[in-house]
Amino acid sequence: MLESGDVDAIVTTVPHYLHTKIGKEALSRDIHALLEKPGDIYAEKVKEISDLAASKPNLTFGIFFNQRTNPLYQKVKSLIDNGEIGEIRRTNWIITTWRRPQAYYDQSSWRATWSSEGGGVLVNQAPHQIDLLQWLCGLPKKVYANVKYGYQRDLNVDDDVTTVLDYGNGATGVFITCTHDIIGTDRLEITGDKGKILVEDSKKITLKSLNQSETQMNQDMTWEEVAELFKGNGMGDIYKEETFEFESVWGQQHISVLENFTANILDGTPLIAPGSDGINV
Repeated sequence: MLESGDVDAIVTTVPHYLHTKIGKEALSRDIHALLEKPGDIYAEKVKEISDLAASKPNLTFGIFFNQRTNPLYQKVKSLIDNGEIGEIRRTNWIITTWRRPQAYYDQSSWRATWSSEGGGVLVNQAPHQIDLLQWLCGLPKKVYANVKYGYQRDLNVDDDVTTVLDYGNGATGVFITCTHDIIGTDRLEITGDKGKILVEDSKKITLKSLNQSETQMNQDMTWEEVAELFKGNGMGDIYKEETFEFESVWGQQHISVLENFTANILDGTPLIAPGSDGINV
């Protein structure tokens, strides 16, 4: 099919191990490629296809990180990039709304296996949030993780993960995900020198912007002023609060990635999610 001359582009909606394999087959034949997430199970495989794509700048190489087209997270990125909360000091994301009962895993032999799926919650459910975290806040320098395998389900892969991120400049982060919380949480909090962004249920943003950076306040505030804050007085005078609410249209993010991928092929519109970004996750 790839050698027929009739194919302009492909999307690898196939098992994870085949994403880069099929993607490379397409690119080597000068066919544009859009990989589903994750880019692959192994970072070196994503590097291989990224190097191949870089040698063919006339081709479009993308990855399906569809949450980058979500208006809510685009708003969060613009707030950060515009300096609304200053330099990031801490990130926290609890995303445990993935509950999967045993029947989900038992329905297909490939689910939650090393041989077919290549992992569990980190490779299947959470890649979008992992991508968003590094897209919004940058890549950490070090990652420490407590990963549990078959913790609350009869499987061999990861189903519960608590991760500590070290950004190398003093900033830290925590990322928590699992597939067994029946009352799940989706809460992202990004704290900076000039404020805080809180995202709840991927629907609502609360922005608290300090009138003066914490660093400057720390230098300028007298003990009397600090004492008043301890009493709960004057907090409303040091920051302003805004909220932004969004309605998510199911599937629209996928459509937006496809439209952006096509626009890049046709007229060079910049890619929202270049394929080479797959290695970051």
